[in-house]
Amino acid sequence: MIYNGKEIKMKRKIIKIDEKKCNGCGLCIPNCPEGALQIIDNKARLISDLFCDGLGACIGHCPQGAITTEEREAKPYDERKVMKNIVKAGKNTIIAHLKHLKDHGEIKYLDEALEVLKEMGIEINIVDENKTKDLPCGCPSAAPREINKKVDVSKNTEQTSSASALRQWPVQLRLLPTQASFFENSHLLVAADCVPFANANFHSKLLKGKSIVVGCPKLDDIEAYQEKLTEIFRNNKIKSVTVAIMEVPCCNGLYAAVEGAVKDAFKSIPIIKKVIKINGEEV
Repeated sequence: MIYNGKEIKMKRKIIKIDEKKCNGCGLCIPNCPEGALQIIDNKARLISDLFCDGLGACIGHCPQGAITTEEREAKPYDERKVMKNIVKAGKNTIIAHLKHLKDHGEIKYLDEALEVLKEMGIEINIVDENKTKDLPCGCPSAAPREINKKVDVSKNTEQTSSASALRQWPVQLRLLPTQASFFENSHLLVAADCVPFANANFHSKLLKGKSIVVGCPKLDDIEAYQEKLTEIFRNNKIKSVTVAIMEVPCCNGLYAAVEGAVKDAFKSIPIIKKVIKINGEEV
């Protein structure tokens, strides 16, 4: 990422290959439609950070358990370069990649991929189940996704008042990617993990209409939180950040981490502080 003419390194999830476990079988290669993997010297190799989306489509296809994901500094994933690489592999690979993005709720990347195909005069219908049903992703259950709910307010007012306002999965800061469609152009709630238990109106008052990250500033590494939040702010257009913390002193570390992350990301993002008492009331 370039900011003011300087390259800024970013942390994100990316594939890690254990060369001692890898036997060079190559089963991971066709299950990486992005083209980030190649067999070189009888071992699977990650050939470019630019091509690896870190979602782990290849993990479930390695019989040796040699492939995992790690969070490290890497070049930002480039969907346009990936698509131009994928097109060379043919229609089935294109479909696999588009379905991969769709299944993970990566709508921002999916729209970008479809735009590249349009520019190249290529039409692909990813809704065609006959083409995509044999292309399982094999990704872990923590894969990011958006949650869309429709509530009929005309039929059940109790349902609307108690409905979950959660718009995404996962929610724990350590599990979340630093770039996701549910972050883009969103109002973000950064919540201490005790807040939803204490505050009875958490969904209707605090979470409604927002994306969310959750963490515990007392038990977890607050510096790692600040680094992760910095990357989220850098990689997405965040309209505002609401920080919901408990009244106990240790929770102030979460607010400080958000302030530091906004500063480190060179962004001007409004920060709103909400403090919840142990009895559940807002201060």
